[in-house]
Amino acid sequence: MSWLPDDFVHPVHVPVPGTALHLRPIREADTPLDYPAVMGSRERLWEIFGPAWAWPKETMTYEEDRIDLLRHEKEIAAHQSFNYALLDEGETAIFGCVYVDPPERAGADAEVCWWVVDDLVGGEAERALDAFVPQWIAAEWPFRQPRYLGRDITWQDWLSLPRAV
Repeated sequence: MSWLPDDFVHPVHVPVPGTALHLRPIREADTPLDYPAVMGSRERLWEIFGPAWAWPKETMTYEEDRIDLLRHEKEIAAHQSFNYALLDEGETAIFGCVYVDPPERAGADAEVCWWVVDDLVGGEAERALDAFVPQWIAAEWPFRQPRYLGRDITWQDWLSLPRAV
């Protein structure tokens, strides 16, 4: 049984209100934009995602990032999980990502988390994304009990939950 209804169509272009930014599914071709975004914020991202995902490693190469984005692109096509890039209007830079995943831990029907590059931390774009993502998930996705990692539960508390069956 899939974690999404068979007829679900995932959003492909999602404007973030109050910004000139939008979300769209990430793809392998985004590596030239993704790699500098991730590695430019790597230390902070490791503090957030390192304990759970061992990502992004200090030694991550461009080729490893490309392979990771190709995996994400294939997972999106198969509706296994979703990674949305946060992009400017001309898609000349990635400013963060939003992940919508099937639950790894019990008690939710989806797990959602997101990040922005260091330059946007604490600013209007991050506040807009923080406000928008839960509204978007409620309006556009078929979940009854999404869990917002690092928001409504700490990563440490999430890691202590039993694995989803």
